[in-house]
Amino acid sequence: MAGQIARALAGQIVAGALKPGERLLQDQIAQAFRASHVPVREAFRRLEAQGLVVTEPRRGVRVARLDPADVLEVAEIRAALEALALRHALPKFQPADIARARSAMESCIGKVEIVEWEVANRRFHEAITLPCGLPRLSASIADLHSASARHLFATWQTLGWQPRSDAEHAAILEAIEAGQVERGCGLLARHILDAGRALATALQGQ
Repeated sequence: MAGQIARALAGQIVAGALKPGERLLQDQIAQAFRASHVPVREAFRRLEAQGLVVTEPRRGVRVARLDPADVLEVAEIRAALEALALRHALPKFQPADIARARSAMESCIGKVEIVEWEVANRRFHEAITLPCGLPRLSASIADLHSASARHLFATWQTLGWQPRSDAEHAAILEAIEAGQVERGCGLLARHILDAGRALATALQGQ
């Protein structure tokens, strides 16, 4: 139940249905999910660990505000963890993994709806990192993707994001297919960091 509540609230926060600074009322959420306060409090802890909510003394739980510094922090951690995952994944890649990554990469191309593109983009990143076979690392990366998606949805209209991202995905996959570990990890880390800087700049402009 705590996982179900956390996923539902995370989806609303990422999509912008729950606004930055908005208070999350424990009683109201428990009633909506027909649950006790225990799983709601656990859901809040999970969301706080993902950087989606903050707990303030005497003020309760609120949706975290969008902060350019947070965007850069998430990007730096993602870049380090995804490069680490790819480093472990590359020796284990099978033809099916390459095919999955290529399919996800191609599904990004031409997408004009940001929600659809974000799903395809996340599928690409999962396809090249999940073969690492390290579940704790993969879970941490998945949490960071939720935070990244929220930043993307808040700023995407001011970015010329798609063509550059598609080209960078292709270069990363090319390095993976060639078995070039250092090049692939370097391209992936730079891809994530550059996107984070662009999102932070766009958010600062707002």
